[in-house]
Formats: sequence, C-alpha cells, structure tokens
Amino acid sequence: MAIVTPGKRPCARIAKSKVFGAKFARGKKGGYAELMLTSLVDMFTIIVIFLIQNFSASGDVLYMSKDIKLPYAVHGAQLERAPVVSVSADAVTLDGKQIAQTEDLTKSDVLNVPELEDALREQKRVYDQIHANDPEHPFRGLVNVQADKKIAFKVIKKVMFACNQSGFGNITFAALAKGANKDAAAAPVN
Repeated sequence: MAIVTPGKRPCARIAKSKVFGAKFARGKKGGYAELMLTSLVDMFTIIVIFLIQNFSASGDVLYMSKDIKLPYAVHGAQLERAPVVSVSADAVTLDGKQIAQTEDLTKSDVLNVPELEDALREQKRVYDQIHANDPEHPFRGLVNVQADKKIAFKVIKKVMFACNQSGFGNITFAALAKGANKDAAAAPVN
C-alpha cells in the first residue's frame, strides 16, 4: 500500500452536509447506512407480544370442521391427544381419513362398523410397536369422538361400539364449553 499525505478530513456532520460535504466526497459513495433503532425495537416488541398472545401450550387436539356443529356442555375437562373420530352428516372419518358414509350407518341394522374397527386396531398395533419397551406409556385406549349435534344416536352408538371392540374403550366426546364459542371441552363417557 502506498503512503500518501493525508488531506483534510471533515467531521461527520460536515461530511453529511449537502453543501460542504460534496467537496470531500471525491466521487465515492458512503457505504454506511443508519438504522432507525427506535422503530425497529417497537416493531419487534409488537411481534413478540402478538406471538405470546397467540401461543397455546396445550396445542390443537381437534380440527374444527365447518360441517360439524358441536353441542354445548356445562361441565367438561381439557381433551387429551388421541385418535379423533369425526361424525358429520356425510361421513365418518378417523384422523381426517374417510372411513364410512353416515347414510349407510343410518340404514343398516348391524351394530358394528368393520372399517372403523380395522383402522383403530391398526392404530393400536402401531402404538404398541412404538411403545413396546416403554412401561411409562401403557396403552390407555383413549379416543376422541367429535360428532355433529344433529346426528342420530343410532350412528353414535355404532361408532362407540366399534371403538370399544377395537380396544379403545376410553371414549371422550368433544363439546363446546357453555358461554364460549371456540373452546373445546370434553365430556368423558365411562
């Protein structure tokens, strides 16, 4: 690097000046950009507050379907994570996969739903394989039933029978808490 005789150097205020700063610039553009820290801190504070308010420690256990209108319950408990059997006016689904048509269950006199039993037995088999050597997590047979309030009890009875026959005897019904519009509560059935 060559040694040069230093020239005049302006202070920061004069170098930024439009009138006096041009003679010191010598055709170079400054590579320094200032950030507005106050605005930046305000923005990040708002984002953090928004994320904290929307955080749910329990997580989403049920997906509210638009074609299922849940009944209201006065007493209930928080739902636990388990397979979800949804019964709407059109279909019976297990964790979002269609198992049977509700119309077929209404017309038939047979008490069981073999497709639902097979799907639940497969979920039990997978759970047993995953937790085979884990005595802290025994299979409890917990299943959540999310049914429309206008579904006939005949259909609900068949779904409950299929759940019980496949080893899921701990059935919990999803319901909306009285006085709340979006909070799901549970009404356990023994």
